Amino acid sequence: MMYANRWARMRVVAVGKTSFVTDFRLSGVAGIDVKTPEEALKEIMRMMQDKRVGLILVSDDVGRPIRSKLIDIRTKQAVPLIYEIPAPGSSLEKIEYRDLLKSMLKMA
Repeated sequence: MMYANRWARMRVVAVGKTSFVTDFRLSGVAGIDVKTPEEALKEIMRMMQDKRVGLILVSDDVGRPIRSKLIDIRTKQAVPLIYEIPAPGSSLEKIEYRDLLKSMLKMA
């Protein structure tokens, strides 16, 4: 039961440009407004050290340029989970999850 309580207290944080972060803040999720992918990566690295953060939602417009670095982070540390989602106005991108998983396994 103690393990379940740990997950119940973990925070969700959205990282992206203003419009992306604002949408999440309106629903009660913490958000960090960034201007560049490099700034997003810096914030993600900082949050990887915070044991209270369980899920990091990254907008695809800032996540796409740093995707290989995000994959590398995911292979080294499972929590917090980093999940890339479409930003407002983004075009739909088909993601090959098998290829993504293969690349993560090669890096591990």
